[in-house]
Amino acid sequence: MTASVSSRRHAIAADLRHQISSGHFKAGECLPSEAQLATCYAVSTATLRSALALLQGEGLVEKIHGKGNFVRQPLRKITYAGGAAAPASWTGFFAPLRMTARATNIEAPSHVTALLKLPPHSSLTEVLFTTHDGKTPHSLAHIYVPHDLAPTTPPLSEQIAVSLADLRPPPSEVQERVGARLPTQQEATALRISPSLAVLSLTRVATDDTGRVVEAALLILPGDRADALFTTSLMTEERGLNK
Repeated sequence: MTASVSSRRHAIAADLRHQISSGHFKAGECLPSEAQLATCYAVSTATLRSALALLQGEGLVEKIHGKGNFVRQPLRKITYAGGAAAPASWTGFFAPLRMTARATNIEAPSHVTALLKLPPHSSLTEVLFTTHDGKTPHSLAHIYVPHDLAPTTPPLSEQIAVSLADLRPPPSEVQERVGARLPTQQEATALRISPSLAVLSLTRVATDDTGRVVEAALLILPGDRADALFTTSLMTEERGLNK
């Protein structure tokens, strides 16, 4: 991309950003078609789409296939609460969000068998939790548990987390690994985000006091609306003696 094209797309993005922030284009409103905008700014459709991609990456604009580009509702920032004392991974958020869940019995993929320390082709239960802020998908959580720790009859969506917690031995150790990456196409589609928007990828593994892995969780949090906070309470020797 030449410097002139790059500067032009940034100028278009800046103008549209201003029109959104000033209320000329309101939340939920569909922008003019890409062809109309390209004509208005006297640029190619490719340059116009590149400018829109900047706004999509910022979470200001959402492209819905077959319908057009829409001004997004203001994003609610959430914080994932990690650490040894954190609640279960499907509820570890500081902001209330609507949550749906779907449980499926599957043959464990290779990367999951490694996390759960199971033999290849083992049966397990996958629960996909999707959080929503209003009608907008907010984050994804894939929870994997050994088949014998899953409910024998599928509970209602809102009961899945409770049922898993009741059947699973309390973990004695929880390890969490956080990284940043670009979403897969499937994740970008499910979350309705730009493939160029980085996500926080959080892997959480819970082990009971016998050393058995009782749960593995893979969370996908879009970087424009989430961060992670890990808190560890330390007790010094002096504080311990004073108790």
